[in-house]
Amino acid sequence: MLEDNLKQQLQAYLERLTRPVAIVASADDSEASREMLALLQDIVTLSPLLSLSQDDSSPARKPSFALSSPGQAIQLRFAGIPMGHEFTSLVLALLQVGGYPPKVEEAVLEQIRALDGEYRFETYISLSCQNCPEVVQALNLMAVVNPKISHTMVDGALFQEEVERLQILSVPQIFLNGEPFGAGRMGVEEILAKLDTGASARDAEKMKAKDIFDVLVVGGGPAGAAAAIYAARKGIRTGVAAERFGGQVLDTMGIENFISVQETEGPKLAAALEQHVRHYEVDIMNRQRAQKLQAAADGTLEVQFESGGTLKAKSVVLATGARWRQMNVPGEEQYRTRGVAYCPHCDGPLFKGKRVAVIGGGNSGVEAAIDLAGIVSHVTLIEFDAQLRADAVLQNKLRSLPNVEIIVSAQTTEVTGDGQKVNGLKYKERVSGEIRHLTLEGIFVQIGLLPNTEWLKDTIKLSPRGEIEIDARGATSLPGVFAAGDCTTVPYKQIVIAMGEGSKAALSAFDHLIRSSAPAVAKAA
Repeated sequence: MLEDNLKQQLQAYLERLTRPVAIVASADDSEASREMLALLQDIVTLSPLLSLSQDDSSPARKPSFALSSPGQAIQLRFAGIPMGHEFTSLVLALLQVGGYPPKVEEAVLEQIRALDGEYRFETYISLSCQNCPEVVQALNLMAVVNPKISHTMVDGALFQEEVERLQILSVPQIFLNGEPFGAGRMGVEEILAKLDTGASARDAEKMKAKDIFDVLVVGGGPAGAAAAIYAARKGIRTGVAAERFGGQVLDTMGIENFISVQETEGPKLAAALEQHVRHYEVDIMNRQRAQKLQAAADGTLEVQFESGGTLKAKSVVLATGARWRQMNVPGEEQYRTRGVAYCPHCDGPLFKGKRVAVIGGGNSGVEAAIDLAGIVSHVTLIEFDAQLRADAVLQNKLRSLPNVEIIVSAQTTEVTGDGQKVNGLKYKERVSGEIRHLTLEGIFVQIGLLPNTEWLKDTIKLSPRGEIEIDARGATSLPGVFAAGDCTTVPYKQIVIAMGEGSKAALSAFDHLIRSSAPAVAKAA
């Protein structure tokens, strides 16, 4: 099941186990069960602290397996075969159940231990989803730390009947005690914030008590990370406040144009960015959405957050990035996660054998259609312009696929559904004006990005597209405030460009601090 080089790597990791790990499998006569057992048999040969037994009479899902340790009340299960993106989740679970300490701050661990009540979590995932492992790993860790928490990862592709019954059309989907709890990428801190309702207020009070920052970076994507590193290396007090560290990169699958790195994935790059920032004395504040920016009479700046917290700084770097642009048509919001999706890598496997549409004929739209064509029964790509805008090589590949239809000069006007999930869309032929309806079960929106700048409209100058207007040094219209990355007017929204812009903005902020704090020189008499 496992290749020799992967076995060697895994064996090296398993040397960190400090206590036994018991693996109990539940299987039937399906091919998936045979694959799961073959995987587990390979794994248990790699450490004397691992054991494998089988309990086919268990009412648990089949195929699935539980991880536990003698004397420990750990309730952790994988329903499916955790390969692909979830193999890392399996490795971390083995290590943590086996006594290896998680890389989480002690304050967070104490917050997990303090949770009281019964928390039975189930997370529905797809093995191609790059957002799912963070949720799985967070809840696995919580199940290891607190015996009142249980967690089961469920591969939606193997348990289609459940997926259909629960009407799951996007992943990750989290259920708590049988009821919907959350959707999309969530880390330990985000999950704790929903369970521990007083956490946000406590965080807000801590923020208010912080000393003034020399440089405060708002946003934790590539631009924000680069700005924080460059500022911290100057030896000045630096803070980062972000909704989620990594930003839009977390939702990016393959990255093949990051110079010097031939190929990587968004979550891996985001983790490396955070690790690099934490190498310095940077105060990172996660789960913080900025709400208002204002300047005081003394020249200092204050950023207010939706949590109620406020931070003060001598200079600010805005790096709030961008998000997926929505179609803004009737039905889109109603059927979001119920057939309307924005990540083909994450949600594509849930539409296996179904008819879907991709909205957008740029590179991202055509790439999405190509990926989906290998999973679904039919793909219709809809483009507003009279021709596709993607690179020629991508267009040629798309046109070679037998189960793809391309419609140009078409304007999507409505997402239709049966009240529970998508059943189609309406579009207008821009040449004839005729309205047509497509019968579909999924719609993937790929029409570009929208800058996260709405909260700045009355504070600094924005372009007609909502981007922060900056000069060659990254300065905005408000003294002491600089900006970088996808939220600005800089052309070409690329990771490597955002990093350069973030570095430049931090250097400009440092220059501003030097000049604004320099003592006046008396004129010669």
